[in-house]
Amino acid sequence: MKQILILSIATLFFITISCAQNTSKNSEPAVAGTEQNVKDASYAFGVDVGNSLKTYNIEGFDIDKFVEGFKAIYNDNGQIDIQANRTVIQNFMTALQAKKNEKNKAEGEAFLANNKNEPGVITTESGLQYKIEKEGTGAYPTAESEVEVKYVGTLIDGREFDSGTTSFPLNRVIAGWTEGIQKINEGGKIKLFIPYNLAYGEQNVPRTIIEGCSALIFEVELIKIVK
Repeated sequence: MKQILILSIATLFFITISCAQNTSKNSEPAVAGTEQNVKDASYAFGVDVGNSLKTYNIEGFDIDKFVEGFKAIYNDNGQIDIQANRTVIQNFMTALQAKKNEKNKAEGEAFLANNKNEPGVITTESGLQYKIEKEGTGAYPTAESEVEVKYVGTLIDGREFDSGTTSFPLNRVIAGWTEGIQKINEGGKIKLFIPYNLAYGEQNVPRTIIEGCSALIFEVELIKIVK
């Protein structure tokens, strides 16, 4: 996932670079249109690039240097070393990911250390924590069972990242789910407190707010064992 993070921002820059190079080689605009259309599109490109960069929440991001670099490549006469710039971006994003992971790991460990003392919370050998919210009346699943569940997933700060009703084999999901769902029977409800190593590890989860080394919380109702 670290590579996905690197590649996504690098791709953003490469597209910008490619567009700039193509434009600089042609005397006519790449897309025909009125002057206002070109101005509107130029502004929209700026918003799009800015919005993509904003999602990385880079502390101290220097907009002036960004604009300087953008202008430099847009007016490039062949002097800019593109590969060197790509290496700078990759190195920076790798370091940024490592720093975020350290922070998330520490926060998750602190949360779980406090949470284990909460009434009703049980900690297993693996480090998974759970609390039975409601006892069911049906059968218990095994690790090989396919189950239907209703769930809500949040980060430890309370932000919801997913919810719904779905079916899946228990041996094809994160380890915290495989272990945790076996603690309840059909009709039961459980709250899972999952350390990062039993969730998604050091990886960011694409198109979600789940960052690397994030501890997760799930409230799950086991509707039924499908098979």
